Amino acid sequence: MTATTKTLTVLRRCTVAPASDAAEQRLPLTYFDMLWLYFHPIERLLFYKHPCSAADFTETIAPHLESSLSQTLRHYLPLAGNLLCPLDSGMPELRYFSGDSVAVTFAESSRDPADFDYLTGNQPREADDFHLFVPKLPESTTDSESGCRKSPLLAIQVTHFPEIGIVIGVTNHHVAGDASSIIGFLKAWSSTAKLGGEAEVAPPFYDRSVLKDPTGRAELYWNQMRLVKFGEPKAPITPTNKVRATFILQKTDIEKLKKLVMEKEPDSNSIHISSFTVAIAYFWWCTDRSAAEAGDQIGDEVTEYFGIAADARSRTDPPLPAAYFGNCVGFLAAESRHGVIRGEEGFLAAAKAVGEVIRDKVNRKGELLSDADEWLVKFAPLLTNRSFGVAGSPKFDVYGVDFGWGKAVKFEAVSIDGDPNASISLCKSRDFEGGLELGVSMSKRAVDAFATAFHQGLKTL
Repeated sequence: MTATTKTLTVLRRCTVAPASDAAEQRLPLTYFDMLWLYFHPIERLLFYKHPCSAADFTETIAPHLESSLSQTLRHYLPLAGNLLCPLDSGMPELRYFSGDSVAVTFAESSRDPADFDYLTGNQPREADDFHLFVPKLPESTTDSESGCRKSPLLAIQVTHFPEIGIVIGVTNHHVAGDASSIIGFLKAWSSTAKLGGEAEVAPPFYDRSVLKDPTGRAELYWNQMRLVKFGEPKAPITPTNKVRATFILQKTDIEKLKKLVMEKEPDSNSIHISSFTVAIAYFWWCTDRSAAEAGDQIGDEVTEYFGIAADARSRTDPPLPAAYFGNCVGFLAAESRHGVIRGEEGFLAAAKAVGEVIRDKVNRKGELLSDADEWLVKFAPLLTNRSFGVAGSPKFDVYGVDFGWGKAVKFEAVSIDGDPNASISLCKSRDFEGGLELGVSMSKRAVDAFATAFHQGLKTL
């Protein structure tokens, strides 16, 4: 039975269980996990050019994706399980029971074939157009037997554009894992789909006992989160009244920006200058430079923050393996004033602010987690101020997720549509070695103003 919604026909809904005979796996939430209990779901889309018929999709590709997903989930049991939050006493945990599974939807797009090229372009595109391809996490339920609120952690949707391509949509509860963990899962799934039994899947590392918590941060955070009572994490509500656009910083652009900082910043040897530093500093400058043109009236004395999440796996004591599965990021924020960042020297000011906070909090041993007891108190208020954020990292090669159809033609971090403040997605460029892709989601007016600032800045700096 099929159901048509706008330009999408649902072909089949199913659940995929791990190919495993494990009866149970339980993971306590660490203090890194607790912070994401009420965060909105993380939504990613990967578009692939792979012309195939409807029959080939339903009879060959869909069953193969199901089978390879089942094989992959045996290494990733928690993703097939649930988040269990006690309604009374106790601590939340991730729990997989035999029989748990992942909700998977197979669908067919009835949009015009030219729309695939439109959706995979870099130009401004209506943000709402992408949400048809994004799966929704199943609703949470109350489990009377355990006395817990039970929330699924993963949902997948595979949409076929007949004779054109395939869209893989993945939605996960952030409490399940950070970008490093989820992209690791996607690479394992795609490798299994591409290579079958020959795929070498490095098993994730799940032992939470190696993460020391002598001050009881997990319990502290849980008690604080219960008091806040944010409610169920929600995906962005449509219509978003936003457009999505992608901007490319090529390697030559990045090297030019780095050189500019090193030439004009007297302390350039002591601050952290990297592709990440100059990319988010340039975004910050362009956003503030274009704010008035975008219709935002912001006073020059307004304080602004740029929030950054840094991988903490190598910075815990003892260090965690790179394959550690879960959340393991520390938080820091660069700070400045709107009038400083929007000025002619604003890019340099932004690069200095970002470079200094990375130097002080990330590069200095022991500093990233030194204030972890206060993260909720320190960073929650930033959400009510003018602040920016970044999803992703230059380290993440999302275009390396290859199901056997070659590189994806486009990656979209759809969940930034729901961020109340300006955020970007950041990843390695698909087409330019050493380049970066910056994805934005803003009002049409703001994107147009940002684009002007972005392209003019690269010419005039």
